[in-house]
Amino acid sequence: MPDATAETSSASPTPARNHAHPLRWDLFCRVIDNYGDIGVSLRLARDLAHRGDEVRLWCDDLAPLAWMQPAPVEGLRCLPWADSERASPGDVVVETFGCELPPRFIAAMAARGPHPTWINLEYLSAEDYVERSHGLKSPQFSGPGAGMTKWFFYPGFNERTGGLLREPGLIDAADAHDGAAWLAARGWAPVAGERVLSLFAYPQAPLPELLDALGPGWLLLLCPGAPQAAVPRLLRVGQRAIALPHLTQDDYDRLLWSCDLNLVRGEDSFVRGQWAGRPMLWQIYFQDDGAHGPKLDAFLDASLEGADPAWAADWRALSCAWNGLAPWTPACAAALRERTAALVQTRAWRAGLGAQPDLVTTLRAFAWRETGLSS
Repeated sequence: MPDATAETSSASPTPARNHAHPLRWDLFCRVIDNYGDIGVSLRLARDLAHRGDEVRLWCDDLAPLAWMQPAPVEGLRCLPWADSERASPGDVVVETFGCELPPRFIAAMAARGPHPTWINLEYLSAEDYVERSHGLKSPQFSGPGAGMTKWFFYPGFNERTGGLLREPGLIDAADAHDGAAWLAARGWAPVAGERVLSLFAYPQAPLPELLDALGPGWLLLLCPGAPQAAVPRLLRVGQRAIALPHLTQDDYDRLLWSCDLNLVRGEDSFVRGQWAGRPMLWQIYFQDDGAHGPKLDAFLDASLEGADPAWAADWRALSCAWNGLAPWTPACAAALRERTAALVQTRAWRAGLGAQPDLVTTLRAFAWRETGLSS
């Protein structure tokens, strides 16, 4: 882990490490084209370590950890992917997002007695197939892992899935956070009644349409990425923007807790935006085959259930327009103006999610069962 070069206190309280029944985990992650995969993997590894387990995170690109998690974490080692070929497997091996383990490491797993519990942690979705697929096993009949079983583990939004990453005390920490003071301490405070939004978006985001729909009175805090270069020249009258540096994961959480509206993308920031308890607009990862459309619809169906019907219709229109799946209409601007309904639904959705077991709790329970250890 790189040396500490930034704020090191955790964004949420964590319990004392419990060594009663520690498990040894090997987590594998490949960085494809963005930071979501390593972001999710790091949060998972850190939470496991905070709960008393020993974790090795094997990754093919460790550079982002220099700003995501600059301080060491007790119980967690972040190691180059290639070095895993000479390692002895632990009790549980997790390949994140189907990244495919190194053949030599699989062979070492097969030679170990008893075999480690082998888990494929899949992508997050609210679609129906997640409930059907969660917990299914895949016997290995060939290759270096012949004779072993791989299990499919799906995060999700209800108790028939693996749940969402949520550290103990996270919601309480978010609600106790003084966003105005935190922004002011960094020179990012709003002025003259401005509302504040964080913007983390892919290059294809329809920024001119968004700025038109927002209207005046907004301070845009721009996370690193293409919008930092594009937004300043597109600003409308009564709008300001500040380009932010890369933030640690803890500070990114604090940013979300401090804003009136959060625009998030992909998977890691998508989950953190929901725990922030602030209205959130999600830009889903674009897929050439159009699979992102049904995925967005499934999430909107779930998260808007029970909401004020008029606002829910406008928010759906806004979400689809932001993702290039529908035209921009007056309903998009109407959704952004209606603050009360947005906040009420956001808090109701978060409360429902918070009443369910979190991903690390369900993952550890599954691992204890499969390894034959008792919790």
